[in-house]
Amino acid sequence: MTALNQSNFDPITFVLTGIPGLEASHVWISIPLCLMYLVALTGNLFFLGLVATDRSLHHPMCLFLAMLSVTDLMLSTATVPEMLAIFWFGSRKISFDACIAQMFFTHFSFIAESTILLAMAFDRYVAICDPLRYMTTLTPSVIGRVAVAAIVRGLCIMFPTIFLLKRLPYCGHSTMQHTYCEHMGIARLACADITVNIWYGFTTTLLSSGLDVVLIAVSYALILRAAFRLPSKEARLKALRTCSSHICVILMFYTPAFFSFLTHRFGHNIPSCIHILLANLYVIVPPMLNPIVYGVRTRQIRERVVHVLSHMRATCCCC
Repeated sequence: MTALNQSNFDPITFVLTGIPGLEASHVWISIPLCLMYLVALTGNLFFLGLVATDRSLHHPMCLFLAMLSVTDLMLSTATVPEMLAIFWFGSRKISFDACIAQMFFTHFSFIAESTILLAMAFDRYVAICDPLRYMTTLTPSVIGRVAVAAIVRGLCIMFPTIFLLKRLPYCGHSTMQHTYCEHMGIARLACADITVNIWYGFTTTLLSSGLDVVLIAVSYALILRAAFRLPSKEARLKALRTCSSHICVILMFYTPAFFSFLTHRFGHNIPSCIHILLANLYVIVPPMLNPIVYGVRTRQIRERVVHVLSHMRATCCCC
């Protein structure tokens, strides 16, 4: 243990470069990032406040969306402020422990959100394919277990990652070409064999988010099959509209995330600026769009938002 401690220089400080090759455009890139982050914060906090204060929204789909808002806030807040500090103030240094913490919360929130998206796909499957058992299947206790499962799953996957990174010696390689800390980005700065880190990251991603994608695809395939069998054209269109919005959110979340994951391991010919830009997108675009897409597509939420806004406008007029 003493030898291990001595192999790491103390304190370890990393340098995040931002987006290599686009340094001159950092300020311009920061403007849409900042606006998207503000929209994500406003939309998700507003939705959480709406669900917390309105008992009519305490049904399964809205509770899943509330969980999604929590993970979206965690995912974006763990990364975007660091990006903006780099782009605006040139604050590129980050301590080893702060980097590990950022990595932990970024990947933890991604795993938790993936679990919730799978639960939401199951919710839509029951609602469309077996509507008579919807309320008896998705009880409050079941929804609570989903929340606990999302947290426990994220912790079980991410805690070993911390120890896998802390065991490595860091002998002076300190520059990370990224805007925030990722597992493999940190591991590649070590002056030791990182095969265990590579295989652990690859295996856990396939068995967690990769498996989620397969199960979500199966759920929506069954949903679409059931939707086309509905006797009413209006009912078919309603089911398809609901599925289309969910599928769009899922694609926005997984596509850049898996591109970033696969690029770390196989995409050595892909320019790093493309990899980093897409990695930035998956931590800010879904948190920004989720409350908007689901707010527009979910009737109960849309009605409550209109009611709240009308009440606020009436109050302002009276003042």
